[in-house]
Amino acid sequence: MTFEEIIAKARKGEFYPIYFLYGEEPYFIDKIADTVQQYALKEEERGFNETVMYGKDTDVVNLIHAAKRYPMGASRQLILLREAQLMAKFELLENYFETPQPSTILVISYKHKSFDKRTKVYGALNKQKQALIFESKKLYENKMGQWISDYLKSRSLTIEPKALMLLVEFLGQELEKVVQAVDKLIVVMGPGVTKITVDHVSNNIGVNKEYNVFELQKALVYKDILKANRIVKVFASNPKAYPMPATTAILFSFFSKLLAYYYLPDKSKSAVASALKMAPYNVDDLQVAARNYTGLKVAEIISLLREYDVKSKGFGSANTSDGELLKEMIFKILH
Repeated sequence: MTFEEIIAKARKGEFYPIYFLYGEEPYFIDKIADTVQQYALKEEERGFNETVMYGKDTDVVNLIHAAKRYPMGASRQLILLREAQLMAKFELLENYFETPQPSTILVISYKHKSFDKRTKVYGALNKQKQALIFESKKLYENKMGQWISDYLKSRSLTIEPKALMLLVEFLGQELEKVVQAVDKLIVVMGPGVTKITVDHVSNNIGVNKEYNVFELQKALVYKDILKANRIVKVFASNPKAYPMPATTAILFSFFSKLLAYYYLPDKSKSAVASALKMAPYNVDDLQVAARNYTGLKVAEIISLLREYDVKSKGFGSANTSDGELLKEMIFKILH
C-alpha cells in the first residue's frame, strides 16, 4: 500500500490494529503516525485512550500490557510507540503480533534504518493480515523534483523549473527540511500567488540566485573563470554564510558523479539520470563537464576537494582563512 493510500484510509476512519512503519526516511513515518493520531480518536476520548511511548524509555512487557488493555468509554484505544529502534528486545513482540488486540491501534515508528526481514518478529508481522507494514525509503535526487512539484500541486501551486532546481539543490533530500522550507515559503508568499518563482526562492529560502554553490559549480562546469572568481570573492567575504565544508561537499558529489559518468555505457540523459540517481536536468552539466575535463583531471579534482575539506576543518592550515583556501582550491580546479 502506498503512502497516499494509507493517509487516505486513515482520514476516512479506516485503521489497522498494527502499523509497522520503518525505514530511512522519517518524514513518511511521522506523517502516517500523525495522521492516525489525528483521526483515530475523538478529542474527548484521548485522555484515557491515547498513550505515547518511546523505545528508549519503555520495554516490551509494558508495551504489551498497555496494548492488551481495553478502551475506556470508546470503541478503540491508540498506542504510539516512537523511536522503536531504540527499544531493547524488540523481537519479543512476536507473540503480540500473532494475536493483536482488536480494539487497540498500535503504531510503531522504527526510524532511520531498515529492518531485517529474515527475523521471526518480521515474519509474524508479515503473516498478520491485520498488520500494515510500510517501508519508508529515502528519495533519490532524481525523484526530489517531482515530489516537490506534487507536494505543491496538492496545494494548488506550480513552480518555475529553475526555482525547482534551486530548491532541490539547496535543500537536499531531507524531506522534513524540504517541507518546512516550502510551507514557510507558501506562508510568506500569501494568498493569491499560484506560481513559485526564482525570486520567491531567492528572497525567502536563503539561497542567493547569483552567489551560491550551485552557480559556482556551473561556473566550474563551463570553465567560466571570471564568474567563478566573482563568486569565490563573495564567499570569502562572508564565510559564515558560505561555509567551506558545505561547498566542498556539494562539489565533491558533482565531480564524483562526473567520474562515474565516464564509465557509463549508455550516456543518454535518461540512462545517466537513472544510473547516477540524479535529476535529468542536471545531466546537461555532466555532459558539458565531461567535454571540459579529462578523467585524469577529475580524479585530481576529487583529491583536491578531499585535501581542502580537511584543511578547512583546521588540519594542516590553521593560519589560513577559509576564503584563501577556497581561492587556492578553485584556482587549482580551473588550471
